[in-house]
Amino acid sequence: MAEIVWSEPALGDLDAIADFIAIEDPAAAAALVRRVFAHVEQLSEHPANGSRPSELGRGRYRQIVEPPCRVFYRHDGDTVVVLHVMRSEQRLRKTRLAPR
Repeated sequence: MAEIVWSEPALGDLDAIADFIAIEDPAAAAALVRRVFAHVEQLSEHPANGSRPSELGRGRYRQIVEPPCRVFYRHDGDTVVVLHVMRSEQRLRKTRLAPR
């Protein structure tokens, strides 16, 4: 069972997305955050389940999608590190996955 570690930038990303949604619908924002955390938690049992982001080719990064979010992570042995969360319609910039 892998340990899930959220990076501060990833938590900030998710918080910013939820804040934006909460302007119109606070309940939807709270539900999204719960869904993202539940989906990420499944990675503790199945860390390789995420797909490889098409923008990155065959790198070590993976993603899971919980609409409207893409959650990027790296699986290193017994640890899953969540690195970045973004809205699905945005284009990924590789610099977002570099250590911040």
